[in-house]
Amino acid sequence: MHILNLIRWKNLIMIIIAQVLVKYALFEPFNVLTTLSTIGFILLVIATISIAAAGNIINDIYDIETDSVNKPKKIIIGKQVSEKLAYNLFFILNIIGIIIGFYLSHSVGNPSFFSIFVIISLALYVYASYLKGTVLFGNLLISFLVAMSLIIVGIFDIIPAIVSDNRTSQLVFFDIVVDYAVFALLINLIREIIKDIQDVDGDYKAGLNTLPIVLGRERANRIAFIISMIPIGAVIYFVVTYLYKQQLAIAYFLICIIAPLIYATIKIFGAKHNDHYKHISDIYKLVMLLGILSLLVYPLILK
Repeated sequence: MHILNLIRWKNLIMIIIAQVLVKYALFEPFNVLTTLSTIGFILLVIATISIAAAGNIINDIYDIETDSVNKPKKIIIGKQVSEKLAYNLFFILNIIGIIIGFYLSHSVGNPSFFSIFVIISLALYVYASYLKGTVLFGNLLISFLVAMSLIIVGIFDIIPAIVSDNRTSQLVFFDIVVDYAVFALLINLIREIIKDIQDVDGDYKAGLNTLPIVLGRERANRIAFIISMIPIGAVIYFVVTYLYKQQLAIAYFLICIIAPLIYATIKIFGAKHNDHYKHISDIYKLVMLLGILSLLVYPLILK
């Protein structure tokens, strides 16, 4: 159980759900021409969560000092799991992900796609070891990598299947995946800023230069508040532009996504204590899940 907590199993399950829904709630019901077989898709999921799990481990290794202040009761490395075992798991999971990525890249006829897995693996290491303590760069990088967990399904499943006759329809579905990926990026970026505000004491002690340390908690809070309005506007635009005739979709997005986003934005405006920020972070995690689950609406309204 300690190892499951170390690799952030709940976050990995969310990645699995997202990738499965992209494949089987968006692509398959609309007969999109895809490249990956069921086995190939399972391998893509395994590769993704292996590298993501490795990233979570290396992040915890480098966070030992800050976590000793911010969340001493939740420290795993050095207590339940030795640092040596954590490093071994980090290397093993990366190797698994990269080897599978190498195989998949060749199986879809695009060997260059292999570089995606290598770059993501390196990026997660650089984030944990250096960029996490920089103003916004680390937040943007990890948010982009979260978005890539969705986009990578389109890259491997749709892009290799594009021919002149189906280019337009294929790119329509790829664009939908990109829209969801951008949404995930924005939500994760806000959560990262919120978590930095929440963890400011430990980060300051560790000598990091996160946004709230450089600008102060109040200014960082204002920036989070401003950014929090972007996904609200983006979702409203998406619904009005593409789903304005679908009452079920409008109801789902209003109740399950737009309303919680507005609620979280209001809470950011008045947030003062760590408990407030923890609550806001949990709301955004829920919104991320509900956003992913909205993919289940498309087969119901568009078939």
